[in-house]
Amino acid sequence: MTEEWTQTLGAGPLLGIAAGAVLLILFLVIKLRLHAFLTLILVSVLTAIATGLPVGEIVGTLTDDFGKTLGSVALLIGLGAILGRLIESSGGAKAVADLMVRIFGERRAAFALGITSLLLGFPIFFDAGLVVMLPIIFAVARRIGGKNLLLFGISGAAAFSVMHVFLPPHPGPVSAIEFYEANLGLVLLLGLVIAFPTWYLSGYLWGKFVNRRNPMIVPSLFGAKDDDQPQNPPKPGTVIAILLVPILLIFLNTGLSTLGSVGAVDPGAFWVQALIFIGQSPIALLITVIVALLVLGRFRGEDGSALEKLVDGTLGPVASVILITGAGGMFGGVLRASGIGDALADTLSDLGLPVILAAYVIAVVLRLAQGSATVALVTSAGLMAPAVVAGDFGAMDVAAITLATAAGSVFAGHVNDSGFWLVGRLMNLDVKTTLKTWTVQQAIESVVAFVLVLVVYLIF
Repeated sequence: MTEEWTQTLGAGPLLGIAAGAVLLILFLVIKLRLHAFLTLILVSVLTAIATGLPVGEIVGTLTDDFGKTLGSVALLIGLGAILGRLIESSGGAKAVADLMVRIFGERRAAFALGITSLLLGFPIFFDAGLVVMLPIIFAVARRIGGKNLLLFGISGAAAFSVMHVFLPPHPGPVSAIEFYEANLGLVLLLGLVIAFPTWYLSGYLWGKFVNRRNPMIVPSLFGAKDDDQPQNPPKPGTVIAILLVPILLIFLNTGLSTLGSVGAVDPGAFWVQALIFIGQSPIALLITVIVALLVLGRFRGEDGSALEKLVDGTLGPVASVILITGAGGMFGGVLRASGIGDALADTLSDLGLPVILAAYVIAVVLRLAQGSATVALVTSAGLMAPAVVAGDFGAMDVAAITLATAAGSVFAGHVNDSGFWLVGRLMNLDVKTTLKTWTVQQAIESVVAFVLVLVVYLIF
């Protein structure tokens, strides 16, 4: 078993192998134009061999990591794609887009959508929120016209990223709070304070900048066609109400889970368990899809065969997104299984840096090395927890250290991060463009957030 295997290579050789693997992926995808799915599988196998993983366990490791990634994203992407396609094909996305442009104007539409994504990103996870909101984001971008994909797409995606990384009750910051024994309320308050400026600088302004340098046409989403708009679109209020269904259900889940963890409600009560169940992201999206099939389909005169064809036609285009995202998770999982995280943690723990800076640097290096922001955050927090708990830090200092660790964990997501492939494929970006736009956005988001929490740490 891989758990019984001991890595004999040090941090230096492991980092060299990881860097070589990343370069090989970029070479195969960008220069040789090999499909990303095949590239990620091939490089994952070669990396597993190079890092010395037991040969008999390599295939099991690959499939386990592939399955774990798919388990968390396949249902969300599939259900979210169906929901988005229903909203788009019914004319609902265009109706909402027209309403937003009338209210906010063309110049402020991207800003308004970013703020909306920030609000929606509070209870809903990054991937689910992005898939659900993209039809609206793309519809508004098309309504305004021109080549504005990066302005709207990067701005919206960045908003969900900021909320997912820095705000409880998302899993990463909650785990760090537990390790550091931080005050949940203070972390939440400080996270809310830094969320807007972090998004504004790293998402909205960066989106405007890259859009001017590389204007791109908004692509079709989930197999949609430009001439699919019906004559009897639903009212914008109907579409907004449908979009609020998963948000409210997921908020029930996260809210009750948080209240249960602090003893405010009985986590074993049947009604609590029932609401938590229907508020889990896959169940919430399933319920919403069924509602959308009825409200946007059956109740508007669409028959069952037409809706079946629509769903079937949606799943084909997103299959590539799902498989590539899973393969990206596989590559990151191989790097984690190689022991690179443990080796780096042991090496970095002796840096002698101030605690808040050490937490940030360790999270940055772990993020770059193995890809997963959550793993980088949890590992860094676990490593730094003894120093933080034993140190003479005030409650606000610990909250700042918690968010500094979170800031490091989001730094420069690239080819070993499944989120990199999700964003790139949903927006129809090639790997080079995704690196120049999304990877840089993640780096800016990390640095801006760290500077903000560092200021709070030094002042308070």
